[in-house]
Order: sequence, then structure tokens, then C-alpha cells
Amino acid sequence: MKLSRKNGLRASAIGALVVSGALVLSACGSDNNTEPTKGGGQSSNAASSSIKCDGAKGQLLAAGSSAQKNAMDLWVKNFQAACEGVEVNYQGIGSGGGITKFNQGQVAFAGSDSALKEEEVAESQKICKGGKGVNLPMVGGPIAIGYKLEGVDNLVLDASTLAKIFDTKITKWNDPAIAKLNPGAKLPDTTIQAFHRSDESGTTQNLGKYLSTAAAADWKYDPKSKSWPAPGGQAANGSSGVATAVKDAEGSIGYFELSYATSNKISTVSINTGASAPVAATTENASKAIAAAKVKGTGNDVALSLDYATKAEGAYPLVLVTYEIACDKGNKAETLPTLKAFLNYAISEEGQKVLAEADYAPMPVEIAAKVRAIVPTLS
Repeated sequence: MKLSRKNGLRASAIGALVVSGALVLSACGSDNNTEPTKGGGQSSNAASSSIKCDGAKGQLLAAGSSAQKNAMDLWVKNFQAACEGVEVNYQGIGSGGGITKFNQGQVAFAGSDSALKEEEVAESQKICKGGKGVNLPMVGGPIAIGYKLEGVDNLVLDASTLAKIFDTKITKWNDPAIAKLNPGAKLPDTTIQAFHRSDESGTTQNLGKYLSTAAAADWKYDPKSKSWPAPGGQAANGSSGVATAVKDAEGSIGYFELSYATSNKISTVSINTGASAPVAATTENASKAIAAAKVKGTGNDVALSLDYATKAEGAYPLVLVTYEIACDKGNKAETLPTLKAFLNYAISEEGQKVLAEADYAPMPVEIAAKVRAIVPTLS
């Protein structure tokens, strides 16, 4: 599938909200912001009319997942337009870097494409006085497998071929395993250039979980690793770095969040899951997989368990959910009002709806409701 027409993708993303029956949908107006009201009040503009500033002020620092950076940019723009004098500074340095900064007390919250590990929760207790870091899912979407191969616009791969490509066991585009999945395609005798993340990444970890689940015989690496585990290949920093590398190199392949494929006009792989037809990387198809997620966290932690081996019709299995990680108790008093106001907006119906503008999938309604109940209790 070639993802070069954003309007079509946006329409399918909005369609996902109806088709799945489990996603948040609310009516809101244009996102063209007018002059915000003074004193931390609400803007009269339709797009920011429901943003409650609730005493938000000063600067809020955050860092982490580059996969959600485009979604975060939208949220920050709208929130800052509604709340005068507030600056939200989010650095898309990768999930691993974000968690490190959070557990060192350098940021108010971190974005991560994988839930905190037990040891990371334990470490967070040093910063969250009387509490701990909790996982609050707010962004969903497909991990697109992008490629650049002249004359091939509708490439189909499965978990096994992907595992062998990223493990440098398949090195030519006309390999018999790829040809079998693409009958009639003119596959060139071109060397595959496989790109992966150089930084610690929850996107890498989610790809590893998918490959180790759906292609266990071909991917023997630790699925919990946020660092790229396989030999060979070429590395680039962040989702944007991998996307740029794929865009520039003939015969290349890499992985990144769907919005990076769309904005760079990069073709993406459809995955043969064993369903009746290969499944394209769209927000609608990702939503079908995310809607089946189970909550494995307890209390105020909403960590999710995803089914990477799904064969459900139209369900794209290679998905990620990005968590905003904050202290349930022990947040810094000077940033707590801004932290809560911003996260309240991000998980609100309005905040979730704008995700479709950047090719992300909103949280299923039951999960969103759970997170909405937790954010106001952060202390």
C-alpha cells in the first residue's frame, strides 16, 4: 500500500472510530486557535474550548518516545494556545532516554512505547516520594514497515520474512520467500538495506515482541530489549532518522510510526497474518488490534497486553501503545497543576480526536475512561 495521500488516510482513521465501536469520538471545531484568554482561563475558540487550564503555569518538561512526537506536537500547540504563559517542552529522544530522565527527576513525565519494567518502577520510587511511576496509555497506532523499491508499490511480507530480513538472513529483494508472498511482482536483484533504531526505543521493543510472538522460530532475541539486538543492518537515531534513511536509500526497509511514512511519502508493507487477505498499516486496522488489548496493570497503572499474533480479519498486528509515565504520588508541587491539566487534555475526547489528524489511533473508550479517572488523582 502506498501511503502518500493523507486525506485518504485521515478518512480511514476517522472511519476506524466508527468501525471498531470502541474508540472515542466527539464533535469539535476547527483547530485554528484565536487569542487565548488571560489568567490561565479557557480560550473561546472551538478547538480549545474544552481545555481546562486549572492553574497551569510556567514550563513543563517531558521527554521520551519519538513515535508519539507528532501527536505531542499537536497537543502542545492546542494546549499552549488555550493556556497563556504555559510552555510544554517535549523532547522525542526515545523511550529509554525518556524513562531515564524521568527516573532522574529531570522531567515531569516521560513518553514510552512500552510499559515500565519492575526495576524501573522500583527506581521511580526514589523520585516519586510516597508513590511510584505509573503507565497511562494515551496514543496508539501501527508500526509501519516502510520501504523504497522502484516498481514495487504493494509489497506483502509476513512475520517470518520480516524476521529474516531484519536478522540479515534474507539479503536480496528477489529472495524466493519474498517472491512467494508477491506473485506477479517484479522484484529486483537488489541488496536489502535494513535500517533500525540506534537509540533505546519502545518501538524497537514492540517490533521485537511481534517478531518473537508471530515468528518465534526465526527471531530468537530478547523481546524485552529496547536496544536493537540483531547483527548487521544500519542504524539511525529516532523514528525520524530511520524514516529519512529509508526515504533516501533505494532497496531500503525500516520501521517507524505511520505518520512518519505518511509525511515522507514512504510506501509501507502489508502483513500476511494468516487472515483471508494481507493487512495494511492503517489506523483503522491498528484500532482493531488495540481494541482487543487487555489491562494487565493494577491500581492506577494501566499497562496493556497486546495480541501480536492476532489473525483477526483486518487487524494489523504490529502496533504500539505509547504511555505517558508520571508519578501517582510525589509529583513536584510547582509542576503538578500543569502536568494534570495537560494530561487531562491529552486523554480527553477532544485530545484523542485530534490524533486522527496525524495518523494515530485514539485509545479504546474503556481504556480512555480508566485513564481519565486516574489523571485528576495524581498528587
